[in-house]
Amino acid sequence: MVEEFPEWLVIEKPAFMQVHPSKPGDERTLWHHLCDLLAFERVTGGGISIINRLDRETSGLTLVAKTKAAARNLCRQMEARTIRKTYTALVFGWPEEDAWELEAPLLRQGLHRPSRIWLKQCIHPKGSPAKTSFRTLARFSATTPAATRFALLEAQPHTGRMHQIRVHAAASGHPLVGDKIYGTDEGCYLEFIETGWTPSLQSRLLLNRHALHAGGLTLEESGQTWESPLPTDMECFAREITKFTPPTLAV
Repeated sequence: MVEEFPEWLVIEKPAFMQVHPSKPGDERTLWHHLCDLLAFERVTGGGISIINRLDRETSGLTLVAKTKAAARNLCRQMEARTIRKTYTALVFGWPEEDAWELEAPLLRQGLHRPSRIWLKQCIHPKGSPAKTSFRTLARFSATTPAATRFALLEAQPHTGRMHQIRVHAAASGHPLVGDKIYGTDEGCYLEFIETGWTPSLQSRLLLNRHALHAGGLTLEESGQTWESPLPTDMECFAREITKFTPPTLAV
């Protein structure tokens, strides 16, 4: 837990933890942990609402309401876009620009063309509006003969579409390290479903999850701000594979 208030709290979700159960047998999702943590609130008339839901592999700051009134208030702020979320991502390549924005509508790819992955999103004129601001924090190279280039980006979504940052980063020419769906080969995702994590996937993706961390959260109406440093796996990637020391991030 990062900080708790009478009607809501801020927590840090680890990578690989699913937010909600997707089938009856799912256990120990974020929802289950919250039910244990907020057991008293639940039996005394409260409720649990996860306000900003992160993908299973995405780590970072998450808002949780403990009452219906708090959920309504926080959702209102989300709809008014006064809750600012900032993410940090490790991507392939060196962006030419230090800062840019991408405004491109998103929808599920299978709605307009065949798709091997049901949940995969794509840019399409009939999609829902989506806008992301990017800022290049650092550029560095791997200490290998291939000298693969990488960058550390800050991403701020102005809308909340599914997989938005991952799709927009890839569309900008810089897919996330470890992204099984929006990287250079979507077949990595299908292979992972069949085999789990393997040395072959490691050699292509370099990291066993997409390198995205929800590191900054601000409630503009109250002026409250929280920050979370890079998680260990992303920092170790930068240090061990590239011998690069990530900068102290000012979110």
